[in-house]
Amino acid sequence: MSSAAPQPSRADGPICADIERFSARQPGPDAAIGELAARQHGVVSLEQLVALGLSTRGVHQRALSGRLWRVNQAVYAVGHKLLTWEARLMAAVLACGPGAVISHRSAVELWKLQEAGRGPADVTAPNRRGRVPSGIRSHRDDCLTTAERAEVRGIPCVSVSRALLDFAAVAPIWELRRAVSEAEVLRILDHTAVRGTIRRHRGRRGVARLRMVIDEIRPETRRTRSEMEREFLRLCERAGLPTPKVNVPMRVGGRTQEPDFLWPDAGLIVEADSRAFHDTDSAFQVDRRREQRFQLAGWDVAHCTWEQIFQEPAALAQTLRALLQQAEGRRRRADLR
Repeated sequence: MSSAAPQPSRADGPICADIERFSARQPGPDAAIGELAARQHGVVSLEQLVALGLSTRGVHQRALSGRLWRVNQAVYAVGHKLLTWEARLMAAVLACGPGAVISHRSAVELWKLQEAGRGPADVTAPNRRGRVPSGIRSHRDDCLTTAERAEVRGIPCVSVSRALLDFAAVAPIWELRRAVSEAEVLRILDHTAVRGTIRRHRGRRGVARLRMVIDEIRPETRRTRSEMEREFLRLCERAGLPTPKVNVPMRVGGRTQEPDFLWPDAGLIVEADSRAFHDTDSAFQVDRRREQRFQLAGWDVAHCTWEQIFQEPAALAQTLRALLQQAEGRRRRADLR
């Protein structure tokens, strides 16, 4: 039996001798449109389609054939009209023009500081004028800085600190507290950035409310360590407690340590812990070793927080009195042995 390849028949149609010409033909804009849509959650703007080589007539023809679906003002979904929540946000940004970003409640939801809702998409855009597309809550701001811009899952969005400021202007205080707390849990809350945003937008709606919430959870970001020490000493004076020594160098375990507050007669050390300086893995390890050296040297060690010093001074004074009494009692018992 012959193994020769079968010859084409006339039924196969005409044979083109210049097959190279077909393989070298340049692809149309559809591949580029598909790639762009994949990066933008399935949506593209009319301006982007024109930049990729489509004419207005070409866009209209693709819309009639179902290859493009109009979402809102000059924005289209590619291939189908079923939009995810992220696609709705991306479409809203594209509809509001260059420089637009997700903001306010929608930004808080996009950063996962609260569950996504079904309300209009909040968008802030520079020089935004004219009719607002349906399903969009438009905000105008010509002063968004580079530091206040971010990208979340490929969607232009305001930064966490700016999102919280915007949210503070439109949300009840309990929602703002919950969003700030969630940002701390996710470890995306930069207190320095939040303080900078508050200073930059002094007088703006929401600033006072956000400052109050930040002050509640971390007063040390607005007070220096020396202020904390002075307040602690005033606390002891008001409560009639013995005045402690502050940051006294002492040799412990072959190292020089400076405990925050020291009562030598009672053998008690109190360390004031700040999340700004102690809430890291490395600080956790250093603090444990430091405390162990004090304990091995015979000192009682207790801890308090900056929040207790500034917000709960009466309760802290009562605790310190009890700690001093216990430490003195243990030391007297040790002397009798």
